Amino acid sequence: MKSILPDIIKIFFYKPILMIKNLFQKLLSKSGKSYKIDPNIPQKLIVLMLIRRVIMLVRGFLKTRNKIFIGCNTKIYNIRNITFGNNVTIEKNCIIDGFSSEKIIFGDCVKIGSYSTLSSTSHLSKYGKGLKIGNHSAVGQFTEFGAAGGIEIGNDVIMGSYISFHSENHLFGDSTKLIRKQGVTSKGIKIGNNVWVGAKVTFLDGCEVGNNSVVAAGAVVNGIYPDNSIIGGVPAKVLKSTIE
Repeated sequence: MKSILPDIIKIFFYKPILMIKNLFQKLLSKSGKSYKIDPNIPQKLIVLMLIRRVIMLVRGFLKTRNKIFIGCNTKIYNIRNITFGNNVTIEKNCIIDGFSSEKIIFGDCVKIGSYSTLSSTSHLSKYGKGLKIGNHSAVGQFTEFGAAGGIEIGNDVIMGSYISFHSENHLFGDSTKLIRKQGVTSKGIKIGNNVWVGAKVTFLDGCEVGNNSVVAAGAVVNGIYPDNSIIGGVPAKVLKSTIE
């Protein structure tokens, strides 16, 4: 009896575990994810993630009538002005302001990390422009999108946590006026395709980052940088090329 007990355990427990992992792998493939699940990932974690995703999907459909995943306590305003691609994820405790002069666009497989904020219109004196973010792009938690002047992010852009975008800049050249009464510039921010952005990077109004680039953690980005650049520093400068 003792000799066959391990085989019985394998029959009743190993196959369900394998089925769950295979199911999750198929769901990842359907959502455009190409990576393979680490065989060391425990079943309990996979089950918890599946349950969490199902709950987020139900919440997303109830809020938007779209197939998107929304975390708890996330608020989305003016949904009619927002276009969602397939398999968009907006995690918990986010605020998405859809009041903008242009459509807010989230491409396929976009992910917005927890506690992030999109502010499209920051002041009643000026209707904001909004945000466009391409396919397979993601930002980490505590990201701030100040999108009054417009933010455009390309495809396949990955970002760490605590990223901030400030697409307006205060004017201060007239010493006879208070700075707060001198108005702002609104040139906007543009980030190309296939860009990796480290944690705690700040993007200022008017900056542009080219395709296939890397932005070092903690950089303050305020210029125009060509394709294939590795940039970093305060203010950020080109350190070298991504092409050897």
